[in-house]
Amino acid sequence: MAAQIVSEHPGQREVLALLGGLHYLVLGGEASWDDSLEEHAEFLRDWVRRQGVQTNEVQRCWVLLPLFLNATRGAEAVDVVELGSSAGLNLVWDRYRYEYERGSWGPSEAPLTLRGVERRPLPADVLSLAPNVRSRVGIDRAPVDVTTDAGVRYLKSFIWPGQEERFARLDAAVAALRADPPPIVRGELADVLPEVLAGLPRDGLTLVFQTSVFEYLSAEARARVRELLDTADRELVFVASGSPRGEERVWGMRIHRPGREREFVGHADYHGTWLDYSL
Repeated sequence: MAAQIVSEHPGQREVLALLGGLHYLVLGGEASWDDSLEEHAEFLRDWVRRQGVQTNEVQRCWVLLPLFLNATRGAEAVDVVELGSSAGLNLVWDRYRYEYERGSWGPSEAPLTLRGVERRPLPADVLSLAPNVRSRVGIDRAPVDVTTDAGVRYLKSFIWPGQEERFARLDAAVAALRADPPPIVRGELADVLPEVLAGLPRDGLTLVFQTSVFEYLSAEARARVRELLDTADRELVFVASGSPRGEERVWGMRIHRPGREREFVGHADYHGTWLDYSL
């Protein structure tokens, strides 16, 4: 029955979408895991056809923070742009508390504290940096509005039962975002990015970042985005993470300042549970 719902030869995205659709019904009390797929076939066919697989794993901020702090070192004001922001939970990274072996960072009253495993200790001096985030904006093809209960339920549908820590992190991150939701522009990255950059102040540093979204773009779209960043008429730094050498669960992490070589920063788990920081 699953193959009939998603296709005769379902791929990974279709299977994840199918499971997410059933979980969405379970979360709403409209189904149980013991139900047969046939009972919800009409809803699931429509869901798989219309809905993308959307996640917004906030634990990733724990491995990104050192890059953000290094990339913005010395800047008086920082304007943040996230490519492929989903609901924008990683856009509000400076509202969370972070714990590392040699210190902590972020507001002590934050609703969420992030921790992980360091394969080598993060230098303490990095944690002394405190960038002034002046503005933030996301870009996404299909943004999720977690100021609504429906949006939160949608994101939760792609967290599997039993992963209680991830559910708790999501709820805490949503609380932080709802205090002052960042704008998220709907559209294709290469099409929307020029307009977003043009709308930002020019007297500070623009921090652009992405977490694996490039892997879902065509080669042409990736090249267009990189060209836009390389030729931007402003001070800009680009923080990027993605899977090197086909290793799906490992990120290679880099800081790129236009006109200079990309700076390799280390490796991390793609869900942000461990960090091997090399600067």
